[in-house]
Amino acid sequence: MRLRALLDTDALGLRLLSGTDELDRTVRGVMTTDLRDPSRYLSGGELVLTGLAWRRGAEDPEPFVRVLAGAGVAALAVGEAELGDVPEALVAVCVRHRVPLFSVDERVAFATITEHVVRQVSGERAGDLAAVVDRHRRLMAPGPGGGGPDAVLDLLGTDLDLRAWVLSPTGRRIAGPHTAGRTLSEEACTALATAHLTAVRSGRRGPYRTTVGDAPYALFPVRGGRTAPGGAREAREVAGTAAALTEWVLVVAADIGDWPEERLDLVHGVGQLIAVERDRRDAARTVRRQLAHEVWELVRSDAAPAEVAARLRVAGPVLLPGRTTAPHWQVVVARIEGSGAPDGRGTGAEQGVEDRGRLARALLEEVLVDPLATGTGPVDRIAVAYAGDEAVALVPLVASDAEERDAEPGEGPARGELVAETLLRSVREPLTAGLGEGGRLTLGVSAAVHSAEGLRGALEEARHARRVAAARPGPVSAAGHQELASHVLLLPFVPDDVRRAFTARLLDPLRAYDRRHRADLVETLEAFLDSDGSWTRCAARLHLHVNTLRYRVGRIEQLTGRDLSRLEDKLDFFLALRMS
Repeated sequence: MRLRALLDTDALGLRLLSGTDELDRTVRGVMTTDLRDPSRYLSGGELVLTGLAWRRGAEDPEPFVRVLAGAGVAALAVGEAELGDVPEALVAVCVRHRVPLFSVDERVAFATITEHVVRQVSGERAGDLAAVVDRHRRLMAPGPGGGGPDAVLDLLGTDLDLRAWVLSPTGRRIAGPHTAGRTLSEEACTALATAHLTAVRSGRRGPYRTTVGDAPYALFPVRGGRTAPGGAREAREVAGTAAALTEWVLVVAADIGDWPEERLDLVHGVGQLIAVERDRRDAARTVRRQLAHEVWELVRSDAAPAEVAARLRVAGPVLLPGRTTAPHWQVVVARIEGSGAPDGRGTGAEQGVEDRGRLARALLEEVLVDPLATGTGPVDRIAVAYAGDEAVALVPLVASDAEERDAEPGEGPARGELVAETLLRSVREPLTAGLGEGGRLTLGVSAAVHSAEGLRGALEEARHARRVAAARPGPVSAAGHQELASHVLLLPFVPDDVRRAFTARLLDPLRAYDRRHRADLVETLEAFLDSDGSWTRCAARLHLHVNTLRYRVGRIEQLTGRDLSRLEDKLDFFLALRMS
């Protein structure tokens, strides 16, 4: 389609600011962005939509427009909803680089323009396939006539014989077939999400081709472009490759190496339509995010418990609709660190900190999404806010009906309490790939509390647990409140030179003996301690005769000068093994 056709469509609310002589340019697609450098996502011929969140000074339009011109975009369209009239400096730069410039009326959503362009471009290129895209658009519409992403993917299967799924950044299935023989296993979802994030960090352009086992797949990034109610500050995209950690991915079970351009364009169009649903779901989190922000602001400002309790009474029905009893609450703290995080280059250190906080919030929402929510998409029962580079989640816990009847007020365990070591089990591999070399995500989980009075302590407990997680190696780590009352709280903070000297003094003689004699003294020591010093249990575990075990333990004592019948010496060996 031509730019002139867009300008002649009154419903799109476009007003031409420059480029009268360029209106015969062909529009091949549409992209919404507020990145300062969106070049990696441009292939030429796009109508670029922006809210100008990237603009912070008079010098910013020049490099942004130069990137667009170099990529061969069809035109730039600027929304008036946030900043009002388009700056004259931007108009002048667009004239200089021969990039047609439109303004978008504040009453017209970018999604409206996106859907129109996708429909028209698909119609021109694919003929009868345009009817499929239009049916997809209607199915994605809100209200009783809409069917959501699952209906879109069902049509891809019935009309084009394509099996497709939508996955979250960590491989959680959001939509797609889940019947026997047509679903993706949990392992396949994890592998595909990891492949997607690895490809993005490598700098390649999508779609990405990969295989799981012998099966080929194509990965199409699903990027949203919502202007959030909170304004340009909330709408600003996370910069750089870290943005992939907030994207959905459209997975198609096919080898696209020999696909015609029309078929690729159609799937790209479907991805843009699914992005509308992604934005819709993200917008639905706005109320919960605001609730979390208000609760944590009250906690941080030492507000009276009655005031915090009043805010929790508002949060309860929002997060757990239909529940009549007050839930228990758990707190989870997250932080992004290292080179894999947004660094705010060119935007100032303060903006870099805010980017890390926003990314930590998005990842915490992803990690804590209800694990029982499959098929129809996520069911959020959490509220997450961020301050600086720290994200904090407020998680309601539901007691069973029997627990609610039998428990005294303020007593009794909550059902479904989060356990730190299980939170990251299925998402560790994709997150590691997305964070990249040097990037780290650390989480801390508090114990459950039953009232507003316990929230401050729960927040501090979660922060201490996160510090324990941060002291451990590895790019993705979590620690829980149980570890704050254990020796594991102390071990990560022992200086490295002290750790090395302590373990060397106790274990090096045993390791040297094992190397010379091909013995298993270190393994024997570990098994003996794990068996609480029981000769029979340890011998059975190692498949040894008790006399052989006694010989080995005697050799350990001889080499180290320690006595394994003494509690102090057992404890020293135990700590040395833990720190080695």
